[in-house]
Amino acid sequence: EVQFVESGGGLVQAGGSLRLSCAASGLTFRDYAIAWFRQAPGKEREGVSCISTSLGSTSYGGSVKGRFTISSDTAKNTLYLQMNSLKPEDTAVYYCAANTMRKQCTSYIEYEYDYWGQGTQVTVSS
Repeated sequence: EVQFVESGGGLVQAGGSLRLSCAASGLTFRDYAIAWFRQAPGKEREGVSCISTSLGSTSYGGSVKGRFTISSDTAKNTLYLQMNSLKPEDTAVYYCAANTMRKQCTSYIEYEYDYWGQGTQVTVSS
């Protein structure tokens, strides 16, 4: 059984930082494209960042580029998202997801990601 457990969310003031973690079991991160998505209240879920550990590549959505950093620890089979210079508009539930059909990060199309975590809430106050 594949399971993702996210942690690290919370309440932070604008300009602050948080690091999200996503620990996986039943699936090896380095074999697939793994991404962070987020969904703000009343908005559609959007792709934030993606990593392909086997190919050594990362990608970022335009609104977080330069502020967020995605990484993975293959020994721990854990995905991270370091979020700096947080803004109120970063407030959302953040999800990790795996695309087991691809090694390369080619899209943030939700139906291409077949395993999802339960989400962790990030709230940024102004």
